[in-house]
Amino acid sequence: MAEMFTVLPPEQARTLLFERLPAAVASEAIATSAALDRTLSERPLAPHPLPAFPRSTMDGYAVRAEDTFGAGEMLPAYLEVIGEVPMGRGCELTVGSGQAAVVYTGGMLPAGADAVVMVERTQKLGDSGIEVLRAVAAGENVVAVGEDVKEGEALLEAGHTLRPQDLGGLLALGITTVQVARRPRVAIISTGDEVVAPELTPGPGQIRDINTYTIAGLVERAGGIAVPCGVVGDNFDLLLAAARAALEDADVLVLSAGSSVSTRDMSAEVLNRLGKPGVLVHGVAVKPGKPTILGVCDGKAVLGLPGNPVSAMVVAGLFLVPLIERLQGRSHPTALRRVTARLTHNVASVPGREDYVQVRLVHRDGELWAEPVFGKSNLIYTLVKSDGLLRVPLDTSGLYQGEPVVVELF
Repeated sequence: MAEMFTVLPPEQARTLLFERLPAAVASEAIATSAALDRTLSERPLAPHPLPAFPRSTMDGYAVRAEDTFGAGEMLPAYLEVIGEVPMGRGCELTVGSGQAAVVYTGGMLPAGADAVVMVERTQKLGDSGIEVLRAVAAGENVVAVGEDVKEGEALLEAGHTLRPQDLGGLLALGITTVQVARRPRVAIISTGDEVVAPELTPGPGQIRDINTYTIAGLVERAGGIAVPCGVVGDNFDLLLAAARAALEDADVLVLSAGSSVSTRDMSAEVLNRLGKPGVLVHGVAVKPGKPTILGVCDGKAVLGLPGNPVSAMVVAGLFLVPLIERLQGRSHPTALRRVTARLTHNVASVPGREDYVQVRLVHRDGELWAEPVFGKSNLIYTLVKSDGLLRVPLDTSGLYQGEPVVVELF
């Protein structure tokens, strides 16, 4: 039958969707220790300098650097050892001219000292003396107060996604609670009389629900909360009621299947009934996934994904994942794992659309090659047997065998 929609390039379609959504980011306070991969909604400030006291970076002797000037193995400097700096407690020693104090890695530098001589560069002399065999400069083998972080310094910016080292840095300053973006709730409804839950045995003409779980995995990986809402048959009133209930308790609604142009297509009409402005895009210049629907209903995004599992995953990667990241205010998209490989076969395309092709990575004669995994978009195991996707740009007619390509790993 004739197509009844006008397609948009993916980037243009994504921009149109984002422009119609509110820019505000909902936030919540959580324990820093539980904030891995969460996105900051406010920038934390250092409550005090780090380190808060001058510290030694070596086992050795705390000294006044000027007392070692000119020292060498042939003419060492003699210093009197006045005591030992205790670990984990304040130090009451004061190093004066011609004096030194035993200090350990991470220990506090005593008053009067401005450098540390490594123990390997010294030699004991009697019960309370050392010979310094190499001069040190002021500040050598010492971390100064605030050298890592100054008091009041902005530690991280809003929109930053917290990494393991970030948690350590915050906790080092006693910041045990952080303000982060609330994880967007993404409701997922699969549609179709032929679709049944995975735990059921399909009858004649029926298939198990795949898309709910592949989409849920992408949602969770992007930082959202997947809310599976089950399978709804090809009944407009039932689908509309289920969509309304799902969207009321979610930030985003995904309808899987029902987005092709046919007499049974209800997703677009359901979307228009859910709120204003309704459907923004019906059709994207991408293969697989052309009959995609993008809309906004009273400030919430609603996406209609194709029912074929390959199409659904490609489209979710193009629109749903960036949407979830935007709702968290992420300043930088999640870094995609990419590798460069040579193409094993020609890949044909049509100018005016982006093609996404599943590939398997193989090693040949010390080089990495990308081998297309061809198959129809309703075959889930073309994805299972693949390592990633390569993109054929919008305005090209294909890629050639032997050409270097970038593969986005799953």
